[in-house]
Amino acid sequence: MTDIKAAANPLFLRDEELRQGIELLFFAYRDFTAEGDAILDRYKFGRAHHRVIYFVGRHPMISVSDLLSLLRITKQSLSRVLGQLVREGFILQHPGPRDRRQRLLELTPKGRELENLLTEKQRCRLAAAYRMAGAEAVEGYRNVLLGLIDAPDRLRF
Repeated sequence: MTDIKAAANPLFLRDEELRQGIELLFFAYRDFTAEGDAILDRYKFGRAHHRVIYFVGRHPMISVSDLLSLLRITKQSLSRVLGQLVREGFILQHPGPRDRRQRLLELTPKGRELENLLTEKQRCRLAAAYRMAGAEAVEGYRNVLLGLIDAPDRLRF
């Protein structure tokens, strides 16, 4: 591995720089999700459960079809995870106001508690990294992440 503390390389598009960026993403994701994974294990949940809980918390009364579109997962995958979260009392489903077949999702108090616990761990980690990097670096980081996201989803930000 290359020394991360080395001065910024003006040739940032070289293969070694790009490979280091890939490695940094792998390690950052591993560590960013580790504390949440330990909490999820207590519930016999995985990262798919975490994503559903997070986005239902961020978008109360989101429709199942909108959640499928947001997460880009199959209906079958969501059905398994969502079914478990509903059965265990973390998410409520409501019929749509115009179309009773539509299912709108919201967290229960139990779901909000878990979402807050999971998110707080990640917020603290991200806040510490932001403080260490500084405002200018945070803006650059956001720009890099936006560049990694497919164009249609960039509009969310």
